[in-house]
Amino acid sequence: MEPENASVTARRGAERPQRSHREVADELRTRIRTGVLRPGQRMPTQAKLADEFGVERGAVRQALRILQSEQLLTNVSKGSPATVAARPGAAGPPVIPPAGPGAAPQPAMVGLPPRITEAFAAEHVEVDALCLTAVSLTAALGEPLRQIHAGQLKPAKIDVRVLLPSRDIDLAFPAPVDTSATGRLQRRWLAHRNAQGQVLRHNLLTLRSTHGINVHVTFRALPFTPPVKLYLLNGTEALFAYYTVKRGEQTIDQEHLEMYDAEGTRSVLFAFELGAGPRDTTFVQQSRLWFNALWETISSELVLTS
Repeated sequence: MEPENASVTARRGAERPQRSHREVADELRTRIRTGVLRPGQRMPTQAKLADEFGVERGAVRQALRILQSEQLLTNVSKGSPATVAARPGAAGPPVIPPAGPGAAPQPAMVGLPPRITEAFAAEHVEVDALCLTAVSLTAALGEPLRQIHAGQLKPAKIDVRVLLPSRDIDLAFPAPVDTSATGRLQRRWLAHRNAQGQVLRHNLLTLRSTHGINVHVTFRALPFTPPVKLYLLNGTEALFAYYTVKRGEQTIDQEHLEMYDAEGTRSVLFAFELGAGPRDTTFVQQSRLWFNALWETISSELVLTS
């Protein structure tokens, strides 16, 4: 016969909807901010928190790492319970409102950095990106890299895959209205794509020597101009945005050119999370299938040179 406490736990797990690690972090953050959990107090064990919130221990660890990155907790590990910081968040950055399901969509330059930073709280970080130049991703990595160097984030492994347009195609955008200037504009975009990719790769690979982190960064080339940008974080979250093409004017080589272009850093990101409902879960799953299909079939090797 099944033990009574096991039966109760099973029934409770069946009755409660599965929470995300961000929801667990939000609740614990509130307890710290309101004094329910006091400075210097030991947190409940991860097993107890997992049972309370009806989640796996991995979700609890992610939540605790988020709070550690905000300097609300110390001594977060798989072993002994974490401790509420002596002065919670006093020296830390301002708490950024969650940008997950239910939150208002934000431009990439605003919404992506906190999501990337949160993803880097995991022991194994996985980031997949499909974009035009990787400028938003490169900028968003600044904060988690700073926190790694400060000892606030300690991932053991980082895998980053990036899909970018091939140098061998005629881009749909950026593109000049007068097609006679296509070559100059294409060379300018290619130099920008390569520079951003090289900075991204260098900054991440440096973590191998400075912190002993197992880092892999891989680029592949697409045979088309992506009309959207997509970021997949740790296999559980998808951030999606449209490239909205506009007609404008830029100065290139001291010449004013009319052109069609889209500013990706201002593209509005829509967040979808695994387990946040059937629509979100399906979107994340299908986005992963789509990205992997492109990666494994029609994309090709990409070398970041001019």
